[in-house]
Amino acid sequence: MRIVVCVKEVLDPDAVNNYALAGHLEIGEDGKSLTQTTIPRLMNGFDEQALEAALRLRDAGAECSITVVSVGVDPAAILKHAAALGADEIAAIPPEDPTPDYHVVAALLAGYVRTSGGADLVLCGRQASDDDQGVVPALICEALGMPLVTNASAVAQVDSAFRITRVTPDGDEVVEVAGPAVVTVSNELGEPRYPTAAKKIAARRMKFVPTVQGSCEFIQGETPAELSEALVARLRQDGLIQ
Repeated sequence: MRIVVCVKEVLDPDAVNNYALAGHLEIGEDGKSLTQTTIPRLMNGFDEQALEAALRLRDAGAECSITVVSVGVDPAAILKHAAALGADEIAAIPPEDPTPDYHVVAALLAGYVRTSGGADLVLCGRQASDDDQGVVPALICEALGMPLVTNASAVAQVDSAFRITRVTPDGDEVVEVAGPAVVTVSNELGEPRYPTAAKKIAARRMKFVPTVQGSCEFIQGETPAELSEALVARLRQDGLIQ
């Protein structure tokens, strides 16, 4: 079984809060980015719990490989952290645009899964701490044609399916889904593990799998009809449809 965990590098939320409480948080001219360069960057907390869910599956006896992938300009630090925690492979996808939107990120992650051998289970954090949107997992499952199960507090393998405990406003809900599937993991999973010093040292020597270069082409057209015709023409040109 192959598990792919999608992770994102974010600003340390605690450090951001400290700057805000001290009145020193400065917003850039774009109205959304921060100008401070001293705020540490780390793995999104929900994504770290998604990785913990994968590691717990392996601890429970599942025969699996765990690949951690991230879209970003330089996600080496969080990927090395993932390796120290127990990931078998790590992969970075540098986008052409340093600030890609959700659709581009999801398309790149889905493309990586599709072209690197597929996945029996794709795990994501339920949302990112910097934007709190949580739309990338849904876009990934749409691109891959997989079912989506959200807000998991536990993930277990049952034969060829997965039993997932979901957190809902009305209490826990237990569902089963056949793989391949996309699952988002919530903080109710519990505290993730910490890497040992020996694993941190070993992770420094771990090599990335061949880097994927992300690219996105925008179809031009003045009306929806023109956009549709241009898209179909391009797909035919690339031999993807007849």
